[in-house]
Amino acid sequence: MLKQINQIFTIKFISVLLISFPSAIIADYFNIPLAWFLGPMIITSIAALSGLKIKMPKIVLNFILIILGLHIGNYIDQNLFNQINNWIWTSLIMLIYIIICILIVAKYLQKFAGYGKKASIFSAAPGALGPLMILAENEKTDLSQVATSHLIRLIIIITVIPFIIVNNVVTETLIIDEFDYMAQNHFNLIMLIIASIIFILFFDKIRIPAALLSGTLFASGLLQVTDVASYKLPDASINFCLLILGASVGCRFAEKTIKEITNNSLHSLVATTILVLLGFIAAYVATFFVDTNILTLILSFSPGGIYEVAVIAIAFDLDPDFVAFHHIIRLLFILFTVPIFLRILEKLKN
Repeated sequence: MLKQINQIFTIKFISVLLISFPSAIIADYFNIPLAWFLGPMIITSIAALSGLKIKMPKIVLNFILIILGLHIGNYIDQNLFNQINNWIWTSLIMLIYIIICILIVAKYLQKFAGYGKKASIFSAAPGALGPLMILAENEKTDLSQVATSHLIRLIIIITVIPFIIVNNVVTETLIIDEFDYMAQNHFNLIMLIIASIIFILFFDKIRIPAALLSGTLFASGLLQVTDVASYKLPDASINFCLLILGASVGCRFAEKTIKEITNNSLHSLVATTILVLLGFIAAYVATFFVDTNILTLILSFSPGGIYEVAVIAIAFDLDPDFVAFHHIIRLLFILFTVPIFLRILEKLKN
C-alpha cells in the first residue's frame, strides 16, 4: 500500500497531470465533446508512444472508479429494482450479441489479420480486457495482439461516441444545479466509501467482474434503498474523473511501440466497425422490448470500456444505472462464453 501511495508523488504521475490538465482545458475551449476525457486521452497516448515515461498509479485510478460508482449510485432506488425485471430481454439480446460478435470478428481476424484461433477469440470479445488478458495468458496466447486490439478499439469507441451523442442529445451536458452539497451529512459519504471498499474486496475475492464498480454500486444501492446513508457528489467532480480515466487509457500505450500499433490499427478499425454495427443492431432490437432512449441503448451495447462508457452516461445523463447494469452483465456473459468457445476449439482440434 505504501509503495502505491508513493507512486502518486513520482515524476511519471506528475507528468501525467502536467500534460493532462492543459489538454483538457484546450479541448474544452474548442468545445470538443467530453473534453476532459478526450483531451487527456489523446495527449497521454501521444506522450506514451513518443517514449515519455508516464504512469497512472493503480491507487489513483481505483479511487476515481469508486467515486464513479458513487455517482452512479445516486440513481439507484426502489424504482430501479422494479425495472430490472424489464431488462431480462435486453440481457438476453446482450448474450446473443456477444456470441455473434465473437463468431464474426474472430473469423475476420483469422482470415485477414493472421491471428491464431485463440487470439482471435480473445480479441473479438466485445470488452472485458482485464479478465480476457488473464485468460489469454493462461492459454499462452499472443497478449500483444489481444491488448492492442482492445486498446485501439477503446480509443475509437470513446472518441466517436461523444460526437454521436452531442449531435443528438437535447440536454446540455454536466449541468450544475443549485443543490446545497455542504448541507449534507458528510458522515454518510464516509459510510458509503467504507461499505464500498468492503464489498469491492468481497466481490474481488469471489471474482465478480468489474469489482470496483459493481462493489460500489451494490454498497451504494444497499445503503440508499434501506435509508441508511445517501450522498450526492458535486456534478463538477465528474471532470476530474474524466481526466483521470482519459489519461489512464493513454498510459496503457506506455509499453507499446508505434510499429505494433500500426500493424494492428487497420484490422482493429475493421473489427471495431463490425462490433459497433452489430451493437447498433442490438440496440435497435432492444427498442422493441424496453422504453429507453436509443442513445442509452447504444451506450449499453457499445463494445468495451465499462468505466469509460459509464462516465459518458453520467456526463450526458443517459440512464447510468441502465448502462452500468448491462455492461456488468456483458462482462459476466463474456467470462462464461469465451471459455466455452475455447473448449469447443479444443474439441475440434482433437
